[in-house]
Amino acid sequence: MRHRDAEPRAMRHRDADSPAIKPKRVDDRSAMMADVEEVEVVVAHDERATLRVGEVFLKIDADPARTDVEVEAMALAPIPTPRVLWRKPPVLALAALPGTALGRLGEPSPASPAAWAAAGAAVRTLHDAPLPPWPGRRLDEIAARLDGECGWLVTNGVLPPDVVTRNRQVAEVALRPWKPVFTHGDLQITHVFVDEDEITGVLDWSEAAQGDALYDLAVLTLGHEEHLADVVAGYGTDVDLDVIRGWWSWRSLVAARWLVQHGFDPSLPGCEFDVLRSRM
Repeated sequence: MRHRDAEPRAMRHRDADSPAIKPKRVDDRSAMMADVEEVEVVVAHDERATLRVGEVFLKIDADPARTDVEVEAMALAPIPTPRVLWRKPPVLALAALPGTALGRLGEPSPASPAAWAAAGAAVRTLHDAPLPPWPGRRLDEIAARLDGECGWLVTNGVLPPDVVTRNRQVAEVALRPWKPVFTHGDLQITHVFVDEDEITGVLDWSEAAQGDALYDLAVLTLGHEEHLADVVAGYGTDVDLDVIRGWWSWRSLVAARWLVQHGFDPSLPGCEFDVLRSRM
């Protein structure tokens, strides 16, 4: 699970004359990066790193399987994604997208209600697409992870037991059978870029798989409950809000250990621990 690793500028979407529904082609030629004066570290930890070199983003991943998924998912996705410039494992080069991120966790979103609705519409387009050929996590695996992470939080005194217990109850509402759809799998608002209320691209597809549609909607709106109605309006169909709230609790509970161990702080205002406390 990657978190708060948004690129300061998005990765550029394919050429304007290439329709969004066409598959994206990987170009084996190395991108030209002449006259670059600096390299910006966008995010770095012991699993992966993203660097910006001019208008090119270099993603370095210790697990080539994640990059395999990312490249294939972007080729299959019927919504705008970054253009792949080249790939030479363990490095994937992506061109920059226009626009800015929909927002950041823990900060008010600068995006308009129309932009949030556009994000909901884009997610619906993705969910209506044919399933990717690889499966997602099984329900029993998701439930087992919740058990393990709740135990870790209580044993290590990271959160009060009553907060963990209450949110586990809320999360269990989401743990029910669902009809699988093509999900992004890590649809944080920092991965969705907009320009003048239009979606210019969605980043970071390494966790894409068959999954629950409401999980994508929950991750997109985590910490930004005030925009849930806009997203649902754009999505265009009724959704079970209790299930979305359940996924908010699940995501926040299971993310905490990873975030702490990788140098992030889930206790910052508006972040995961505030999401959990808001359910009390």
